[in-house]
Amino acid sequence: MQAQTASKSKLGGLINSYYPSLTKSEQKVATVVLEQMEKALYYSVTDLADVAEVGETTVLRFCRKIGMKGYQEFKLAMAKDLSSMSQEEESDPSKPTGFIQSIAAYTKNAVDETVNKLDEETLEEAIRLLSGAKSIHFFGVGTSGLTALDAKNRFLRIGYRSDAVIDPHIQSMTAATVKEGDVVVGLSISGSTKDTIDSLTLAKENGASVIAITYYARSPITKLADAVLLSGGKESPLEGGSMIAKISQLFVIDLLCTGLALHNKEFSLGMKEKTARAVVDKIY
Repeated sequence: MQAQTASKSKLGGLINSYYPSLTKSEQKVATVVLEQMEKALYYSVTDLADVAEVGETTVLRFCRKIGMKGYQEFKLAMAKDLSSMSQEEESDPSKPTGFIQSIAAYTKNAVDETVNKLDEETLEEAIRLLSGAKSIHFFGVGTSGLTALDAKNRFLRIGYRSDAVIDPHIQSMTAATVKEGDVVVGLSISGSTKDTIDSLTLAKENGASVIAITYYARSPITKLADAVLLSGGKESPLEGGSMIAKISQLFVIDLLCTGLALHNKEFSLGMKEKTARAVVDKIY
């Protein structure tokens, strides 16, 4: 979206109306949003602050100045504006939909993006931590909670006793009981999920190692982690729970699981057979 088009949008008009009353630092934030709203939609608060060359508190003050409760509400307003603009463009009957091909392309691009963002040394460090863990806990809520459940299933099949904790209260209690030698894997696409971050903070204070799987390299969750694994598939507030972002998370889980299986091949093969036999009677 060009700056001129952004200015005509609902949020753009709101920002312009407040622009004269903003401080010079807040005006820098406003200018970045107006000039590159499509990019800003996927910025974390830290990213936007860096691009605008201001502090994070300035970004939060800017959001409140224009009537938003916080940064997430501001991003939701951006997403609504961009969505309505996109719908206007797609309303042209002469343009083919091709949504099947589009979704397939987005999915492939998300996996490719994950491959490009992942650091092999960090992946190996995460596998090393998991291999020597006394216990493994996957923390996630919402869509990331579903990924946590799948991760537990994958790890059990290769013989690693693990737990998926998707209730914030149970997360907090679990975090209070972990200790040195335990590993907690935090899943959050935004890297800013408060419940997950609060639980990871407590787990870290109790001596557990933390592995973060997130889209944003500069986000609160990465400050807590001993190993940060970046996944592709960014999503806006209106796309929360998108399958593409979840597929990227699952791809990272698959890399961890496969890496662990290769690390202890004979044990993993034996446990795969053992767990398969345990459920063989469940199938007709």
